[in-house]
Amino acid sequence: MSVNQVDTDWVLNIFRESLRTSRLPPGLDEVSVLFKDTPPVRKIPIDPERLEYLRDLIAYILDGRTIIYTYNIVLLIVLLIFTLLHINERIREKSKWRKLEQGSTRKTADDSEAANEAESSSSSTLQGSLSSQITLKAVETDVERQPLLGSRRRQSPSVGWGNHVVKRLQSLLMYQPRPIPLINRTLPSNGTSLFVLAFLGLNAFYHFYQVPLDPKYFFAFADRAGIIFIVNLPLLYLLAAKNQPLRFLTGHSYEALNIYHRRVGELMCFEAIVHFFGMLLWRLVLEPPWLRSGSFYAYITHPLCLWGIGAWVSYELLYFTSLGSFRQRWYELFLASHVVLQVAALAFVYMHFFTSRPYVLASLAIFLLDRLVWRLWMKSANFTADLTVLDDDQTFLLSMDWDIPTSKARGWLSSLGQSIRHGWRPADHVFISVPVLGRSHSLQAHPFTIASAAPATDTTGSPSHAWLSLLVRVQSGFTSDLLNHARLNSRVAVRLDGPYGSQDPLNMLRSCENAVLVAGGSGIAVVFPMAWDLVTSHCGKRQVHLIWVIHSRAQRSWVPEERIAELLKFGVHVTIPEPTIEAGRPDIPGYVADLTAASEGRIGFVVSGPDGLNRTARNACADAVRLGADIQLRVEKFGW
Repeated sequence: MSVNQVDTDWVLNIFRESLRTSRLPPGLDEVSVLFKDTPPVRKIPIDPERLEYLRDLIAYILDGRTIIYTYNIVLLIVLLIFTLLHINERIREKSKWRKLEQGSTRKTADDSEAANEAESSSSSTLQGSLSSQITLKAVETDVERQPLLGSRRRQSPSVGWGNHVVKRLQSLLMYQPRPIPLINRTLPSNGTSLFVLAFLGLNAFYHFYQVPLDPKYFFAFADRAGIIFIVNLPLLYLLAAKNQPLRFLTGHSYEALNIYHRRVGELMCFEAIVHFFGMLLWRLVLEPPWLRSGSFYAYITHPLCLWGIGAWVSYELLYFTSLGSFRQRWYELFLASHVVLQVAALAFVYMHFFTSRPYVLASLAIFLLDRLVWRLWMKSANFTADLTVLDDDQTFLLSMDWDIPTSKARGWLSSLGQSIRHGWRPADHVFISVPVLGRSHSLQAHPFTIASAAPATDTTGSPSHAWLSLLVRVQSGFTSDLLNHARLNSRVAVRLDGPYGSQDPLNMLRSCENAVLVAGGSGIAVVFPMAWDLVTSHCGKRQVHLIWVIHSRAQRSWVPEERIAELLKFGVHVTIPEPTIEAGRPDIPGYVADLTAASEGRIGFVVSGPDGLNRTARNACADAVRLGADIQLRVEKFGW
């Protein structure tokens, strides 16, 4: 063996052992104590300049490990802040809710007569109660892609300078920009974008902090990218879990947090690319010749590199199969690949380097608890459902009913650990699997919002009864196969996983003097249970408005006429404009402006529909807030 090879082997042993023990040798004389299987080293086989460089490089790498330990502490502090803000908001909402409930017991005869007059004007016809205030757009070539009309101007109420600044800031954070041109990528609200940018900025800080940008220390920069990837691993799986503590701490369910799950995944994929190609660049170009050992083939086929390549390929495939364009075309493949690739990726990362193993084990625990313990065991139930194809022949109802068990768990298990058999809450959703459609479908679970009202509490002591309906609008794949089955069969065996959802939007509406629910198409499945709950379970001096934008007249069959009539009887102001296929998109901004101008007190908006409707309604509310209105907004986006 040549002298240079001995020097290189000695350096590599020092390098590897220092990283394994996460400790820099305190003195040159004590280097040999790190090795148990080699004789003591009496003479350092490299010159002092190279040894100093080696010590600096190891120090930069180990500093990164020390610094990154504080990353999750920072995340916990941020979570604590949002938890305190959520608790404070819940206390305020409950206080306002009690005032509204106490302010109105039962309506007097005069109130009932006034409500009946309102019902006569807010008929269940297509015009609706506010048809005179809604301007319909003329039909053009592609009405589904037409923007909604601009909002109407109204006088700005006189507010103080400080309040004016606050309103402008609230409006700015609520506003949602247009989609990115060419790629047509939908952007979130400015507030969400700022939070995402803050998260990315935090990771950029940890990536660059105390890392020299000198090319000769590029290994430390590439290694830090791998560390950033690893420490975000548990967060990625926590945000993806359907059963998670974040719903109780922040009020946001997993589907509302899904945008952050995707941004974390994108960040990790970017860091994986930096780490992977950074290590290749180091080995091929930037690594000092006296540090190199063996050929590039020996380097790339080393088990450490092979495990790393497997992890990189797995997570990059996870990213590309998670893109919206891929999910919409091949949703079933997305579901299957997501499970297989996640398990493979965790195994590869675990074997790649020992420092990742605590994070991998934490991620695996989250994944297994969510998938196996909660979803497949505690929250899964089997039913025989009725199938009813609706008038448009592209939508059907999947419905079932059962007696709710009398025994219920207490505390947090009542909402986290019980299946749909114990009931659900307004706007919850479930995942359904239909084994009869084939082996692949029996392993898939597809999400659908519960379109029927939540079961009422039984005060007599006898078991209450649940009537559950899912409104299924046909797409390709699973829903198309289920529709074909419905045309030939009136019943089918299904497995339900759920319920899932958050009560934050409904709690917000309960605390407002005016509740406005805007639905587009099948978004009625989200807002109808909320409207029903507001007027049947929670009395108070509250005006409830429901506007349902439909594409065609056949979509009216999605909600039975008797249900609309019952909402009208309870005093809900129902508006169903002319179908967009006939009259174009309604003037939602004008509707919001007129409603906020005529309403007193706090106004709560819940919007659920396609991206265009959500954005237009959100920005109309932002304009109203800028002009001084007291508006609380929740957007329940459907789609995956």
